[in-house]
Amino acid sequence: MLTPILFWEEDMTLKTMLLSAVAALTLSGIAHAETLTIATVNNGDMIRMQKLTDDFTAKNPDIKLEWVTLEENVLRQKVTTDIATKGGQFDIMTIGTYEVPIWAKQGWLLPLDNLGADYDVDDLLPAIRSGISMDGKLYAAPFYGESSMIMYRKDLFEKAGITMPDAPTWDFVADAAKKVTDKSNEVYGICLRGKAGWGENMAFLTATSNSFGARWFDEKWNPQFDQPEWKNTLDFYVKLMNEAGPPGASSNGFNENLALFQSGKCGMWIDATVAASFVTNPKESKVADKVGFALAPDTGLGKRGNWLWAWNLAIPAGTQKAEAAEKFVAWATSKAYTELVASKEGWANVPPGTRTSLYNNPEYQKAAPFAKMTLDSINSADPTKPTVKPVPYVGVQFVAIPEFQGIGTAVGQQFSAALAGQISVDQALKAAQDLTTREMTKAGYIK
Repeated sequence: MLTPILFWEEDMTLKTMLLSAVAALTLSGIAHAETLTIATVNNGDMIRMQKLTDDFTAKNPDIKLEWVTLEENVLRQKVTTDIATKGGQFDIMTIGTYEVPIWAKQGWLLPLDNLGADYDVDDLLPAIRSGISMDGKLYAAPFYGESSMIMYRKDLFEKAGITMPDAPTWDFVADAAKKVTDKSNEVYGICLRGKAGWGENMAFLTATSNSFGARWFDEKWNPQFDQPEWKNTLDFYVKLMNEAGPPGASSNGFNENLALFQSGKCGMWIDATVAASFVTNPKESKVADKVGFALAPDTGLGKRGNWLWAWNLAIPAGTQKAEAAEKFVAWATSKAYTELVASKEGWANVPPGTRTSLYNNPEYQKAAPFAKMTLDSINSADPTKPTVKPVPYVGVQFVAIPEFQGIGTAVGQQFSAALAGQISVDQALKAAQDLTTREMTKAGYIK
């Protein structure tokens, strides 16, 4: 009678061990699936999002978040390398309007089909939504959208006896910059991007060049840096920055110029509309109550020097955690997230430029004096016709081809060197023409 009991006990012990092992494996599988690694840029809105993610984890206790926060140029390099080599380092990537359609076409991104019934995709601004869609499907969700505009010190303009028009010319801007410059007191008439990078100085300079009648390529993909429109653009920029810009401008990107403006050292700053909430935030800006806004300048040729961009959250095709990743993307880009930021930080500080409903919201209109100018700037940018002369590409401050990332950064290094006085404008343009011609020939665009 002892033997059957022994076998039964052994059998139950074995079952218990097997069940425990299965449970342990299941739990470890869940723990593994729970941790999402998110690559993001070190801009203010993203930093704010990280501080508010307790709201997400409280609703999704089975998902943990791990952040990799990087400077803009480094982020672009890291995520591009990772997705192109199928590295699988990230489950969610912060990428721009440039990357989304190119990477979606390569099959590197997952379509966002399950953002939830209350997400309201149709509320996304058409200009922003079209740039991150392919064949009618969304391949990224916009965290914030932007154009660019002039932010200026009303007190300095008043002191100099100048009135900023809503839609100024570049000549007006240059003249005003010189008049408000007071280098002895570390006040510089204008702060503009000089840091090399296709999304740093070249975003600004490409958008600016559009307003001067320049273009990257003609209809047959021949580079155009040897044309007078580009010389006019770069001559104007370098001269203006030498006369009225801060020292070390060739090292300044978005964040550096933001810090200069907030500390009262810039009379004007032409940059991303998203900066408006930071320069008018009294907790962060010494000049919060003195800031005015105007459209990016033109030269009378029909194009203004403003761009169109969105920082978006996308899910790489190689992730093993797509369902959890899409939950986070939906949370971070939802109307509910906007309301969460408003409740914690005020309506003026919500991520701008993505939803029609935000610009119809009376509370936002009241709290954000820059709302109308931001929306007007976004709506006036046309990625399908970015230049005065016809071009074979789309994109306002970039050219939507895979090769642009490398070429744009190389050209940006030449233009940054010209700003620093290391080479002349003519030398920078010749180098840009030669390197772009070489790369476009190698890539097969030029026969």
